[in-house]
Amino acid sequence: MDEVSVPTAVASSAQSSELLGYPPEVRLLIVNCDDFGMYPAINAAVIESIEEGIATSCSLMVPCPGAPQAMKLLSQRPQIPFGIHLTLVCEMPGIPWGPLSDGERVLSLLDPAGELFSPTPAGRATLLSQAHLDEIELEFRAQIDAVADAELTPTHLDFHCLADGGRDDILDLTVDLAAESGLAVRIWLEPGRQAMRSRRLPVTDNDFLGSYSLDLEGKAARYAQLLRDLPAGLNEWAVHPSLGDKESQTVDGGWLVRRTDYEFLISPQAREVLQQEDITVVDYRTIQRVWSKTVSP
Repeated sequence: MDEVSVPTAVASSAQSSELLGYPPEVRLLIVNCDDFGMYPAINAAVIESIEEGIATSCSLMVPCPGAPQAMKLLSQRPQIPFGIHLTLVCEMPGIPWGPLSDGERVLSLLDPAGELFSPTPAGRATLLSQAHLDEIELEFRAQIDAVADAELTPTHLDFHCLADGGRDDILDLTVDLAAESGLAVRIWLEPGRQAMRSRRLPVTDNDFLGSYSLDLEGKAARYAQLLRDLPAGLNEWAVHPSLGDKESQTVDGGWLVRRTDYEFLISPQAREVLQQEDITVVDYRTIQRVWSKTVSP
């Protein structure tokens, strides 16, 4: 689950869509499935949402219990673009995960019980107040290296439950790490977007949509209306599909959010509205090409 907002158009004289080679009036949309690797029902729904639905990419949570299965699925599907969902928190006590790094080397990332913090407001605030940047770098590198060791090639880096990393220095670190591997970074808060625009790096032109911000009642109709109202420029939705099966309902309090995301993403209605509205769906490979040419390690 990620911090969220509902999109509105943002006026800009330099649309990111133009940096990507599109006319300014074109409506571009990335539909990225977050939390890939958290547990098997999410993994199955993410793959179906991309292969059969309107989703265009996904973000892998490397420390999670379902990550080995997710990485195997990606290795069998090299055509699926994916990012690394950099993870410093754990909100699933039923299927807990910890850092990939040795806990003794990243003590500032852990709570008094020696576990990753929960992404409650208090948990995030405490984590961000005490986390040492060198220990964050150690953990982020461990997650990136695990993907490389699996011989997988991501397109971008983004954050789980910490908007733009939660701190300026964390965001700067992540941009540097992305540059080392020729990756893009998902940036969606306005300060970060302004900083990237000044460097002529494409980021979302309009406010970011996280699916946890939408009401469950009438959700499919709301999604359809959001597509009809989609502003010109580059847009991104972070969706969270899951099958919503019995396992999901046991471990995940947000399973119904995920199930309703999944239902819309694979629905005929979603494809029909995209076609009717002449919306161009893209993925992070498009963004990555510009970032990799522009940002030096």
